[in-house]
Amino acid sequence: GDRMWHFAVSVFLVELYGNSLLLTAVYGLVVAGSVLLLGAIIGDWVDKNSRLKVAQTSLVVQNASVILCGIILMIVFLFKTQLLTLYHGWLLTMCYILVITIANIANLASTATAITIQRDWIVVVAGEDRSKLADMNATIRRIDQLTNILAPMAVGQIMTFGSPMIGCGFISGWNLMSMCVEYLLLWKVYQKTPTLALKSAKVEESELKQLNVKKEGDMKPAEGVQLIVEKDVTVSEHQQEKEVSCAARIAEPFITFRDGWVAYYNQPVFLAGMGLAFLYMTVLGFDCITTGYAYTQGLSGSVLSLLMGASAVTGITGTVAFTWLRRKCGLVRTGLISGVAQFACLVLCAISVFMPGSPLDLTVSPFADISARLFESEPLPTIASPEDKSEMVFATGMPSVLNGSTTPANSDPEMSPEPVPLISVSLLFAGVIAARVGLWSFDLTVTQLLQENVAESERGIINGVQNSMNYLLDLLHFIMVILAPNPEAFGLLVLISVSFVAMGHIMYFRFAQKSLGKQLFVCCTPDPKTVSDSSPPGNTSTV
Repeated sequence: GDRMWHFAVSVFLVELYGNSLLLTAVYGLVVAGSVLLLGAIIGDWVDKNSRLKVAQTSLVVQNASVILCGIILMIVFLFKTQLLTLYHGWLLTMCYILVITIANIANLASTATAITIQRDWIVVVAGEDRSKLADMNATIRRIDQLTNILAPMAVGQIMTFGSPMIGCGFISGWNLMSMCVEYLLLWKVYQKTPTLALKSAKVEESELKQLNVKKEGDMKPAEGVQLIVEKDVTVSEHQQEKEVSCAARIAEPFITFRDGWVAYYNQPVFLAGMGLAFLYMTVLGFDCITTGYAYTQGLSGSVLSLLMGASAVTGITGTVAFTWLRRKCGLVRTGLISGVAQFACLVLCAISVFMPGSPLDLTVSPFADISARLFESEPLPTIASPEDKSEMVFATGMPSVLNGSTTPANSDPEMSPEPVPLISVSLLFAGVIAARVGLWSFDLTVTQLLQENVAESERGIINGVQNSMNYLLDLLHFIMVILAPNPEAFGLLVLISVSFVAMGHIMYFRFAQKSLGKQLFVCCTPDPKTVSDSSPPGNTSTV
């Protein structure tokens, strides 16, 4: 259900806003900004509460939000003509704002679910066996990629041969059913794994307080530790804590935010996490920006769903490559090889910018679309008239979009532009799809590095900050699209994206060099089993 919504929401917003990427970029900006600001706080909430409570709460909030968004979008699609005439279109604009807000809440809940299940539960279930942890990480990612094949194909066909309103209803109904099934499965896993219930809240709180006291008192680390020990036995200090409890509660989110980022910076895998984060500063992925761009270039929802399915297949291939490379070359070298493979595939995307059919035109101002909408009194909601509805309904025929205007496929040939060559867009998606092999192998590498080298009491907050860092770079790429939403500037965004991917892998190379030194280029040297099985999770010498 979450994958269906992730695929459909971007196409819904493009369809409602007149084939412009602006509204989808605003949606991405809001989502990225929220996780950036609240990632550490969400992770801290995961650390402080029981595993079952966190999983169940985030699951219910996520699915309920998607269901509500689907219902609102159904109303908009059903009564969009009437809503456009009410209050000069501002009522429809408020519907857009409401959809984006609720969808943002769903994404925050999804972030909490991912942290607790994929970063905490799986580590507890795997125990001390790192090979089992790698296999479980790969299996979860394969399931995720399999849903990337089935979910977009299903909802894409429904929206193409049915209507967007039917698609909204299908997604809402599916999320209602899947929520019940997922809730039951989580409960069964929790019952069959007794160690999931052994999360000590007292230990978690004392360690987090240790960080807070260390910052609030501006003391050295040794003095902060001594103060925590004394606080358990000194009544006067306990009373002082009660006196300032009100102020501490107000300041707690800000302290958590600061301490989370400081702790993240001090992690031995900091550069690896930064390398992964830099991969988010890209338009070369199947997010709302790329799918929206492809839609403006004449690709239908059905074709987009098939392309997303192909990318999921290559992503599954990447998970297989991860497990094989880890056994043969070790975890750190797997990340290095995966990065080289990803960058080599993305070279095709850079070449596509200069091929026939590319809309790149540097003579067109990238700010033309914003200035036209904001300063030339164009209404915000741009919706096709009812008589054009049959020609524009979700790409039952492929629309040809030129400078933001849609020309029906059956219009007068003298008035229609020449067909756009597909060489550029084909190379673009070939590079994006092929790069998924290296991308997901690299992602699994960094994920396991974080799992193995972060203490249990800090898993939530560190992974929350990692998500915030990911969304910080994601936020920058949405800002780029907001500043240059017209298709003519998309090629420039592709070149910038390839540059950031290269910088991310350079950071990872520096981490790998610091970890392995001269042994970095000694291939076919897996991690020693005896050391990895006996060393504690926080030990980085075996990475």
